[in-house]
Amino acid sequence: MSVPLYQAKAEFFRMLGHPVRIRVLELLQDGPMPVRDLLSAIEVEPSSLSQQLAVLRRSGIVTATRGGSTVVYELAGGDVADLLAAARRVLTGVLTGQSRLLEELRDVRQGTGT
Repeated sequence: MSVPLYQAKAEFFRMLGHPVRIRVLELLQDGPMPVRDLLSAIEVEPSSLSQQLAVLRRSGIVTATRGGSTVVYELAGGDVADLLAAARRVLTGVLTGQSRLLEELRDVRQGTGT
Protein backbone atom coordinates (compact mmCIF):
# COMPACT_ATOMS: atom_id res chain seq x y z
CA MET A 1 0.00 0.00 0.00
CA SER A 2 1.47 3.37 -0.98
CA VAL A 3 1.77 6.30 1.39
CA PRO A 4 -0.32 9.37 0.45
CA LEU A 5 1.74 12.34 -0.67
CA TYR A 6 0.61 14.53 2.22
CA GLN A 7 1.77 11.86 4.67
CA ALA A 8 5.16 11.59 2.97
CA LYS A 9 5.51 15.38 3.15
CA ALA A 10 4.63 15.35 6.85
CA GLU A 11 7.32 12.71 7.46
CA PHE A 12 9.82 14.82 5.53
CA PHE A 13 9.08 17.92 7.60
CA ARG A 14 9.23 15.87 10.81
CA MET A 15 12.68 14.70 9.75
CA LEU A 16 13.74 18.35 9.44
CA GLY A 17 12.26 19.15 12.85
CA HIS A 18 15.42 19.17 14.92
CA PRO A 19 17.67 22.21 15.53
CA VAL A 20 20.90 20.27 15.04
CA ARG A 21 19.71 18.89 11.70
CA ILE A 22 18.72 22.37 10.52
CA ARG A 23 22.10 23.76 11.58
CA VAL A 24 23.94 20.96 9.76
CA LEU A 25 21.99 21.69 6.59
CA GLU A 26 22.70 25.41 6.90
CA LEU A 27 26.42 24.74 7.30
CA LEU A 28 26.50 22.33 4.36
CA GLN A 29 25.02 24.99 2.07
CA ASP A 30 28.54 26.43 1.87
CA GLY A 31 29.94 23.10 0.67
CA PRO A 32 31.09 19.74 2.00
CA MET A 33 32.37 19.62 5.57
CA PRO A 34 34.17 16.98 7.62
CA VAL A 35 32.51 15.85 10.82
CA ARG A 36 35.20 17.52 12.97
CA ASP A 37 34.31 20.93 11.45
CA LEU A 38 30.59 20.31 11.95
CA LEU A 39 31.29 19.40 15.59
CA SER A 40 33.23 22.58 16.25
CA ALA A 41 30.61 24.75 14.52
CA ILE A 42 27.60 23.21 16.24
CA GLU A 43 29.12 22.44 19.66
CA VAL A 44 27.13 19.33 20.52
CA GLU A 45 28.27 15.97 21.80
CA PRO A 46 29.76 13.77 19.06
CA SER A 47 27.15 11.06 19.71
CA SER A 48 24.33 13.58 19.28
CA LEU A 49 25.76 14.88 16.01
CA SER A 50 26.31 11.34 14.77
CA GLN A 51 22.68 10.47 15.51
CA GLN A 52 21.38 13.54 13.66
CA LEU A 53 23.70 12.98 10.69
CA ALA A 54 22.40 9.40 10.46
CA VAL A 55 18.81 10.69 10.23
CA LEU A 56 19.80 13.12 7.46
CA ARG A 57 21.74 10.42 5.63
CA ARG A 58 18.85 7.92 5.81
CA SER A 59 16.50 10.56 4.45
CA GLY A 60 18.75 11.00 1.44
CA ILE A 61 19.25 14.77 1.74
CA VAL A 62 22.91 14.48 2.74
CA THR A 63 25.62 12.13 1.57
CA ALA A 64 28.75 10.99 3.35
CA THR A 65 32.15 10.21 1.84
CA ARG A 66 34.89 8.52 3.83
CA GLY A 67 38.51 9.36 3.18
CA GLY A 68 40.69 7.45 5.62
CA SER A 69 39.46 8.34 9.10
CA THR A 70 37.68 11.49 7.89
CA VAL A 71 34.00 11.50 6.96
CA VAL A 72 32.85 14.43 4.85
CA TYR A 73 29.17 15.33 4.53
CA GLU A 74 27.48 17.31 1.79
CA LEU A 75 24.00 18.18 0.60
CA ALA A 76 22.63 15.64 -1.84
CA GLY A 77 21.23 18.43 -4.04
CA GLY A 78 20.59 22.15 -4.32
CA ASP A 79 16.90 21.81 -3.55
CA VAL A 80 17.66 21.59 0.17
CA ALA A 81 19.38 24.99 0.07
CA ASP A 82 16.34 26.37 -1.78
CA LEU A 83 14.04 24.94 0.90
CA LEU A 84 16.09 26.55 3.68
CA ALA A 85 16.03 29.90 1.86
CA ALA A 86 12.25 29.64 1.50
CA ALA A 87 11.92 28.82 5.21
CA ARG A 88 14.00 31.91 6.04
CA ARG A 89 11.71 34.09 3.92
CA VAL A 90 8.57 32.66 5.53
CA LEU A 91 10.01 33.01 9.04
CA THR A 92 11.10 36.57 8.33
CA GLY A 93 7.56 37.42 7.25
CA VAL A 94 6.04 35.78 10.31
CA LEU A 95 8.44 37.49 12.71
CA THR A 96 7.97 40.85 11.00
CA GLY A 97 4.22 40.51 11.48
CA GLN A 98 4.69 39.54 15.12
CA SER A 99 7.02 42.49 15.64
CA ARG A 100 4.40 44.88 14.25
CA LEU A 101 1.75 43.35 16.48
CA LEU A 102 4.01 43.68 19.51
CA GLU A 103 4.58 47.36 18.74
CA GLU A 104 0.81 47.90 18.43
CA LEU A 105 0.29 46.21 21.80
CA ARG A 106 2.91 48.43 23.39
CA ASP A 107 1.32 51.53 21.89
CA VAL A 108 -2.11 50.52 23.22
CA ARG A 109 -0.70 49.86 26.67
CA GLN A 110 1.01 53.26 26.69
CA GLY A 111 -2.15 54.97 25.48
CA THR A 112 -0.72 56.08 22.11
CA GLY A 113 -2.50 53.53 19.93
CA THR A 114 -6.04 52.63 19.03
